[in-house]
Amino acid sequence: QVQLVESGGGLVQAGGSLRLSCAASDHTFSTYAVGWFRQGPGKEREFVAAISSSGGSPHTAEGVKGRFTISRDNAKNTVYLQMNSLKPEDTAGYYCAAKNTPLRGSDYTRYHYWGRGTRVTDSS
Repeated sequence: QVQLVESGGGLVQAGGSLRLSCAASDHTFSTYAVGWFRQGPGKEREFVAAISSSGGSPHTAEGVKGRFTISRDNAKNTVYLQMNSLKPEDTAGYYCAAKNTPLRGSDYTRYHYWGRGTRVTDSS
């Protein structure tokens, strides 16, 4: 069973940038599609971005398109979420998740493994 650990969250001013990392414990991570999801205060969990096991077909939600980029380095068992031009509404807990299929998706119920999350907070 793969374990996921997120890092890179913190306080950031509007317009700033952060890079989140999701590190996996298992070398089989390279066979899993990975997604990032977030849950803001009083909000439901929402899809942010996802990437296939090979790193192809990165996909981002409409609300973050052009600002957020997902990528992965399978040699390091790590997936990244580069977040630029952050807005106050991006404040949330960010969670990475993996599913043991190669194809990425936006439905969080299809993901099998979850990290504990890292918090991104607007400091403006």
